[in-house]
Amino acid sequence: MIAFGFRLLLAVACLALAQAAAPLRPASAADLETTKAAIQRSLDVQYPRIEALYKDIHAHPELGFQETRTAARLAAEMRALGFEVTESVGRTGIVALYRNGPGPTVMVRTELDALPLLEKTGLPYASTFKQLLRGVETPVMHACGHDIHMAAWVAAAKVLIDMKDEWSGTLMFIGQPAEEGGGGARAMLADGLFTRFPKPDYGFALHVGPAPYGYVSYRSGVVNSTADGFSITFTGKGGHGSRPHTTVDPVMMAARFIVDVQSVVSLEKDANRFGVVTVGAVQAGNAGNVIPDTATVRGTIRSHDEPTRARLIEGVERTARAVATMAGAGEPEIRISGSAKAVVNDATLAQRSGAVLKRAFGDNARQMRLPSSASEDYSEFVAAGVPSFYFGIGGLDPKQMAEASAKKIPIPGNHSPEFAPIPEPTIRTGVQAMTLVVLEVLRKN
Repeated sequence: MIAFGFRLLLAVACLALAQAAAPLRPASAADLETTKAAIQRSLDVQYPRIEALYKDIHAHPELGFQETRTAARLAAEMRALGFEVTESVGRTGIVALYRNGPGPTVMVRTELDALPLLEKTGLPYASTFKQLLRGVETPVMHACGHDIHMAAWVAAAKVLIDMKDEWSGTLMFIGQPAEEGGGGARAMLADGLFTRFPKPDYGFALHVGPAPYGYVSYRSGVVNSTADGFSITFTGKGGHGSRPHTTVDPVMMAARFIVDVQSVVSLEKDANRFGVVTVGAVQAGNAGNVIPDTATVRGTIRSHDEPTRARLIEGVERTARAVATMAGAGEPEIRISGSAKAVVNDATLAQRSGAVLKRAFGDNARQMRLPSSASEDYSEFVAAGVPSFYFGIGGLDPKQMAEASAKKIPIPGNHSPEFAPIPEPTIRTGVQAMTLVVLEVLRKN
């Protein structure tokens, strides 16, 4: 009897191990439609509140590590859903946990921060908000779509709670500060994100872009580019604008650098490899008739591979020094800051999640042929060992996009002061896509 019982227990244990090791059966078409209908019902009930949240966040944007109002608003939303919420992680970040039995821990990331831009969308809820940036009061706008991400993040959390009988595991929803080049992901990790809280078995994040709403995009492997920031200060000798021969003009040095550095991209970089150098800010002087002592240029370097990155960085530094030497000036102050590595989607998780999106969205789910030129510090979580799936959603009106294309009118995209995703279809797409890929790794077999 003891021997039989032992053999029975052994057989049951082996069966359990085999089931655990086997990949989950993909949901049938009927199962998928049932799940999509459940997501839709949950969204229909909560959507008016979610859109109000979106418009409030859009109207009150905050710069990196200044997102106190935004973080408090999201923390309150998650507490109301039953999550355990910890604030001030990585300065202004939040971590929200919801435990629902045994199973994997799944991280869903949203960004909290906005950009230093004067909004020009003309929306009735457009931002007129200002904050200090380097000591100067500056207009702020959600020009990268992080407001869409936050609204979809809260809504997806609510949908998953409404469907908690369908899955088992732990949700780890994080609100990350300072994604826009401010080191927010690193700050959260340094503050014990994966030691004070469970280290996720899977991680997910989405990003809206200038594509038609209702569409999702994804790929395995490298998703976007590496980003390095640079700040270069040229120091000359100031003087009267009528007597430039008595000065060493740093504005001229900055202008020459801006033009000359593009030869690094056009002539030195392999033409078959992606790489750009862009100057986005120039500061010099305060009066038109005074040649200042210094001029500072700030910009970004983007690439998809390390040899190209190294070539571009060396070219930026060499060009800056050559410009200063040619002007008879001293050595320029050069600072290169590595703000983000490329996000790399886990191959297995990307295949699994991409298949779910393809079944759910059909022809509106598209695999990206090449990585994006944008950058994203979600890569810090990937580098910390979290298998991840980062995907895109469209946010613009398809008819308006078609009309603009026919008339050859540029379409405002991310970081434009005119970027204005259409809220409802964009948020609904994001919620449906995020909920489906999370359920795929958490659902009960």
